[in-house]
Amino acid sequence: MLQAIGLTSAPRRDRPPEVDDLTFEALPGRITALLGAPGSGKTMALRLMLELEPGRGVTYFRGRPLHRVAHPAREVGTLLGDVPGHPARTVRGQLRLMCAVAGVPVTRAEEMLHVVGLDGLGDQRLGTLSLGMDRRLGLAAALLGDPHTLVLDEPAEDLSPRDNSWLYGLLRGHADHGGTVLCTFSDPKEAARVADRVVTVDGGRLVADQDAVAFARTRLRPRVAVATPHAARLGALVSREARAARRSVEVVAEDGAHLSVYGTTCAEVGETAFRNGVLVHRLTEEFGETNPPPPPAPRPAEPPSPPGEATSALPVTDTLNGYSAPTNLPAPPSTSRPHITPTRPRTPLRPLRYELRRLLGVRTTYLLGAAVLVGSVVLAVLLGRGGRTPLPHLAAAWPGLLPLPPAAFGAGVLGALAFGEEYRYPALAADRGTVPRRLGLLLAKLAVSAAAALLLAALTVVLDGQALRLVYGHDLARIPPDWPTLAASWAGLTVGCAWAGLLAAGIFRATTAGLAAVLAVPVLVVPLVQKALSSPHARSVAGLPARLREVAWLRWPHELDGWLTTALHLLARPQGAALALSLAVLLCAYVFTGLRGRARW
Repeated sequence: MLQAIGLTSAPRRDRPPEVDDLTFEALPGRITALLGAPGSGKTMALRLMLELEPGRGVTYFRGRPLHRVAHPAREVGTLLGDVPGHPARTVRGQLRLMCAVAGVPVTRAEEMLHVVGLDGLGDQRLGTLSLGMDRRLGLAAALLGDPHTLVLDEPAEDLSPRDNSWLYGLLRGHADHGGTVLCTFSDPKEAARVADRVVTVDGGRLVADQDAVAFARTRLRPRVAVATPHAARLGALVSREARAARRSVEVVAEDGAHLSVYGTTCAEVGETAFRNGVLVHRLTEEFGETNPPPPPAPRPAEPPSPPGEATSALPVTDTLNGYSAPTNLPAPPSTSRPHITPTRPRTPLRPLRYELRRLLGVRTTYLLGAAVLVGSVVLAVLLGRGGRTPLPHLAAAWPGLLPLPPAAFGAGVLGALAFGEEYRYPALAADRGTVPRRLGLLLAKLAVSAAAALLLAALTVVLDGQALRLVYGHDLARIPPDWPTLAASWAGLTVGCAWAGLLAAGIFRATTAGLAAVLAVPVLVVPLVQKALSSPHARSVAGLPARLREVAWLRWPHELDGWLTTALHLLARPQGAALALSLAVLLCAYVFTGLRGRARW
């Protein structure tokens, strides 16, 4: 069951709220239509229910507000607009990505592909889907967690009749199995045909809350639509026979060949045309919307219940001509109405699996890796021909003219895409328009980007060495004696670039910001650090491991002294110090922006 009580949106720029004191409920086992013209506030009402917009009121999903639900995807499935996601990602890859978000087994993706009829389109890209297929994918994503409640905003808008029929059949099946379905509609005839109950809103306020039969009887006026080349003659005949039979029939001429006849049936109009030899091209019964009833007059506030007397949590309704309005759920005063604070999207329940699928689910990763490796091999061969490039720079394919070697820059691009594409093609929370700054997701992104950077660095060195050995022989492919220090320096450079791009993209919510941060380290930060380290008054930190051993409570192995010395040597270099300083600043900025955003919400 879904209960919305006193929903009121926050007014903006001295305008009245889009939703004002809206109260209704959607029962399990039934499809409830939230009907209203465009701009009536029905979409804002859904966003208030899902805690996507600030305001007042409360919405209970089986007795609990959404922020109290441990796993929202397993309680509420939503479809608000188009399906988010990278256009190059496949349908199957998108659903598997969302499985990691919802914390459900990956086999659930295949089940949902079968349920929504996309079995043969699992390998199709999101950017190539038609509107009907995109809507089916959205429903599959909404159903991944097997939710009890479905909240859908205009799910059948612009769909073909075939897709319409399939969609409403799926929703009816969900309701027949005990689920709750709430959909918004703009067309009254569609709402009356599909829904079991129709809640009408206008100007953000409740106008009527009726079952579908009462809604069709009181809000939709039945008529017989006639198309005939003798419209005037047939209209006169129908009116004359109705007067003779003392029946109330109204004939309205739409144009020269069409009539609308109210107060009769297709059979009666057809018999009149047959008896008088009038040719009829079209004869059908339709429903046309009448003016909505005015909202109910406000009721006086009921006296408070005596102490100890139980009060019902469900609305008791008065019914008159099919119209019902809640009576024992009066809107509380605005000062006591609970606030709706937009909740931040949840971190994926399986963040590491989510991040791996995000990285490997698009062709960008593979194309970028291939470009980096090919570029590194070409640069290494060209540098080896000159004979003046040091061996470490030769293995990394790092000419002095470039601020970074291809592998380090490629790792920075992968890091920048890790957060940048989340904002451009959101997969976690399309409706919230942001990406959560949660520790689990950040650690997963740091770990996956570091692993990708190390793999790229290792492949670069191996392929460059093999290319140099193939072209110039074994002289340029020898292993230097200080290879552990060089390997640590190379790994630190690539991982540091990946993390710099990732953190900067997370702070500024753009991939270009991450790339700018990666390039700023060698172009701007390194010269400043080099100038500071070259001061004649700078002191040396030689012997620091031994001094740490003396003051430490625990005695570490002597082999650790070598690793500490190597780390200090790396930090003493301008590149290492600049990279460490940049990462520290970016991490502090990331934490600061996350805390500030949390305080603002």
